[in-house]
Amino acid sequence: MLSAGPLGTVRLSVDIMGGDHGPSVTLPACRSFLDRCPEAELILVGTEAALAAARPWPRTTCVVASEVVTMDDPVEVALRKKRDSSMRVAISQVKTDGEPAAHACVSAGNTGALMALARYVLKTLDGIDRPAIATVMPTQADGFTTVLDLGANVDCSAEHLLQFALMGSALVTATQDKAQPTVGLLNIGEEAIKGSEIIKEAGERLRAAHAAGLLNFHGNVEGNDIFKGTVDVVVCDGFVGNVLLKTSEGLASMLSQFIKQEFTRSPYSKLAALVALPVLNHFKRRVDHRRYNGAALLGLRGLVFKSHGSADAFAFEHALKRAHDAARNRLLERVQSGISRAMAQSAAASTQS
Repeated sequence: MLSAGPLGTVRLSVDIMGGDHGPSVTLPACRSFLDRCPEAELILVGTEAALAAARPWPRTTCVVASEVVTMDDPVEVALRKKRDSSMRVAISQVKTDGEPAAHACVSAGNTGALMALARYVLKTLDGIDRPAIATVMPTQADGFTTVLDLGANVDCSAEHLLQFALMGSALVTATQDKAQPTVGLLNIGEEAIKGSEIIKEAGERLRAAHAAGLLNFHGNVEGNDIFKGTVDVVVCDGFVGNVLLKTSEGLASMLSQFIKQEFTRSPYSKLAALVALPVLNHFKRRVDHRRYNGAALLGLRGLVFKSHGSADAFAFEHALKRAHDAARNRLLERVQSGISRAMAQSAAASTQS
């Protein structure tokens, strides 16, 4: 059962040492976030020296960690050798044994280490085999499409894809207030007969889940449907999802650079660019991947959000906002509820057969 209404005060734990830039980016972002969200509280985790500037801040608790997981540390080092890292301590704040210190954790650190530590410290929810990484992408209708998995799981079974669909639906319901978000299965065509055997089996499972009222399955979708906004949630394996993410980010950066270059060409190009500046700026803002920063690690017994390692303060603040909204709207409980219903439906179907 979901608790009634959103949370009041939301506490976020933040690994301030993570990412390419560390405290020079994370601390300004945290201060701006506190100014914009007066109902939020932060637990900042980092070295003693890095935390010194934040100790006078309101609604802030500082927790010292003696080690830092670097961007090139192997997963084994993060798990076995750096047991007092800022990343691990920040994740530990959201452990759900009793009342957690924080409702969600945010880090810009090493993705592999973050996923491994989060899975080790928090464990997966009952009914979830593998956690997934989910984020939003802009659509031409000024909306968003949530896509998962984006790289946590290279090889996925049909059951994994069904679990991703249930978790993605819960994420959209919690963060975008959509009661029955539509779900699409990424494929090479819309027809049910297309795709690999795993994709076709996943389609069958998703249609069965739709018939049981567990989710709102639209059917197969293609890559261009993501940016059209055909569905609210698109499900794929982590290999395809990561290629899609990096390609879209590269395209956005290329378009942004193109807009800048138009102002350095001939006088006629400059004049044309100046006339089109309002439209160009609106478009640039829409495709700016910094505004969509903050990917959810779904399927864990606690909320963890991953920021881009290269994020600036503007982007990192958006990751904080995304984590805040998810926690405030009880994403973890929604995911647990959806998975529990699916497990009960599967058990009932097995009994009948």
